[in-house]
Amino acid sequence: MPTVDVDTLIIGAGLTGLSAALHLGDGYAVVERAGHVGGLAHTHVEQGHHFDITGHWLHLRTAEVRALVDRLLGDEMVARDRRARVYSHGGYTRYPFQANTFGLPPKVAAECVMGFVRARCWDRLSAEPAPPLPPPRTFADFILQRLGDGIARHFMFPYNQKIWTVHPTELDASWCDRFVPVPSLEDVILGALGQAEQRLGYNAQFAYPRRGGIARLPQALRAELRGPVELNRAISGIDLEQRIATTGEGVAYRFRHLVSSAPLNRLLAMLRSLPDLVRDAAPHLRHTAVTYFDVAARGANPDQPHWSYVPEPDKPFYRVGSFTAVEPAMSPPDTRSFYVEISHQGEALPLADAEQRVVEQLCQMGLIGSPSDVLFVRRRTIPVAYVLEGADVAPARRTILEYLRQQRVISTGRYGAWTYAAMEDAIVDGMNAAKQIAQWRAS
Repeated sequence: MPTVDVDTLIIGAGLTGLSAALHLGDGYAVVERAGHVGGLAHTHVEQGHHFDITGHWLHLRTAEVRALVDRLLGDEMVARDRRARVYSHGGYTRYPFQANTFGLPPKVAAECVMGFVRARCWDRLSAEPAPPLPPPRTFADFILQRLGDGIARHFMFPYNQKIWTVHPTELDASWCDRFVPVPSLEDVILGALGQAEQRLGYNAQFAYPRRGGIARLPQALRAELRGPVELNRAISGIDLEQRIATTGEGVAYRFRHLVSSAPLNRLLAMLRSLPDLVRDAAPHLRHTAVTYFDVAARGANPDQPHWSYVPEPDKPFYRVGSFTAVEPAMSPPDTRSFYVEISHQGEALPLADAEQRVVEQLCQMGLIGSPSDVLFVRRRTIPVAYVLEGADVAPARRTILEYLRQQRVISTGRYGAWTYAAMEDAIVDGMNAAKQIAQWRAS
């Protein structure tokens, strides 16, 4: 068995692994099970159409990552203002739903606005102060406290049931403050009158390449690396006592430190032995799968929404996005492209005639003129898509990650740390992993 000696073995050449390698500088080897870098930040190309693995829009908040992206891609990466919509009750309203009820049936809009008022306002003439509310424990608590029962009923509950595959009562509220926009009373009233500003939410603006899709970002990261990146090389077993990781092809890596951005449940399956405490924590790592459909169609239409949220129960998908609405160069002239996302449990999508239903409902939503406009539909699946945050997850995750740290193993990134995060977070996670490795090397 050939053996490679390396100070730091990095499992996964997604944004986290590539960022860790870049910021380490040397003394590492990156191994990647797929035939490309980027992980889910990858772009498929077929018949001149570029399809990312669903929507991958880069939201930049930190100066350090912004400077890195500017250095890697310069003016190839362009800032865009979000153009998102919600498709419900047979029509489109602006996103976020909670601040844009104008255009909904009047009864629905009234229920949403009045529910928000009841949840957030208190009679200023009352002699009694408003009763204090406990911190939200579940996602459902967060929705009802911050947004009210009308918005919960008409959008937040049905939409989130579709994306997470469980009711918001089964998810905790730890991640909500950053990712769920909470409007002011002024926002809600102006939104009911069609006068709302569109800057709410972490994704109000995003960056995206002029050409080539989101794969341009990890490709640019890889071009900066000085160490090896081995593709089509899957780690099948890890012996932490011997500090050896082996591949299915029989290659052994002898390492001092390990950085993994593989899904945490997969990393645990690679380890030869686990203490009982960690083994007992592993079943608490729950997740969804997402089956998505890449759709190419005739007829350019860059004025369509960048993406639309779909809470309606008669439609199996929770979101539809258009690559060509963001960047027309993603498809040949006079054509357009979409991605359609369906979340589910287990790797197999439990939906008959899925392709036919997707096309029919894209036509119903006015995104495609007729089924005859469709050039092709491709079905793909992300086996580990959204991790599910429940009351039992945080202690289980903490137990597992603390054990790994004690073994000088860093499991990080969206799936390595088993959390809900964005692409910029993945790059920052790689930076932080490199800093930790540097400290261990110096100790």
